Amino acid sequence: MDVRAVALGLTFAVMWSSAFASARIILLDAPPLWSLALRFLISGGLAVGLARALGQSWRLPGQQARAVVIFGLCQNALYLGLFFVAMQRIEASLASIIASSMPLVVAALGWALRGERLAPLGIAGMIAGFVGVALIMGSRIQAGADPAAVMLCVVGATALAVATLTVRGASAGGNLLMVVGLQMLVGSAALTLVALVAEPLRVTPTLRLAAAFAYQIAVPGLAATLIWFYLVGRIGAIKASAFHFLNPFFGVLIAAVLLGEAISGLDMLGVAVATLGILAVQLAKLRSAPQSNQDETSSADPS
Repeated sequence: MDVRAVALGLTFAVMWSSAFASARIILLDAPPLWSLALRFLISGGLAVGLARALGQSWRLPGQQARAVVIFGLCQNALYLGLFFVAMQRIEASLASIIASSMPLVVAALGWALRGERLAPLGIAGMIAGFVGVALIMGSRIQAGADPAAVMLCVVGATALAVATLTVRGASAGGNLLMVVGLQMLVGSAALTLVALVAEPLRVTPTLRLAAAFAYQIAVPGLAATLIWFYLVGRIGAIKASAFHFLNPFFGVLIAAVLLGEAISGLDMLGVAVATLGILAVQLAKLRSAPQSNQDETSSADPS
């Protein structure tokens, strides 16, 4: 892995992790479901337009069309929708830690439900990662975090992990930017339907809302996606995924700097354990994956 790939991997991890703090700012002035629906409508429209300009087709083969619908609903609507609702009542750093555990959930479900073999390093990493996440969740709940909101995040991360296992490799047929854009539009449509029934549209126009919303569209939404595709093409999806081990650290750090969220000693211990656990799981995947599978990606959208 060369220096440029490492720099881009670090940039991607920071962009991905910053999505939670910027979402928390949006939620100070706007409702969660309407905010996400509009974000995906704009991001999806831009991605589809760019994909068409690059010559990509929106006539997808059956496997990719299925992936668009499943991930649009499970990732953009269910996973992120539940996280945005939950972040009205829990801190961004806690949400980012739970979201960062998704590779652990995928590994655990693949082993338990599909009989996928895990090397000893992967098993040790999975256990350590879950222990680290549990330490942080327990300490935050004791400090007053809403248990129901925490469970919404757990359900959201699990839903995305199940979808990932269900359509693993479905985005390997090209047209990746188009796939991401259409996923976003599917998520936007689903979130709009739910918001019409369940959520009043009350917005307080502020400069911080405009800045955070624009940031969500431009950085975690589009820039991080393009960097992810470049990384996958340059070093393979499994090596690129290894940078997810940095997400717990960056998620907590950015929330502390941007939002002033407190970090306890137990938080730091939990982040360290979870980070090392995720790294161990990703390294185990890297060692066991055949070279021919290096370009396979479980989701078309890294966020």
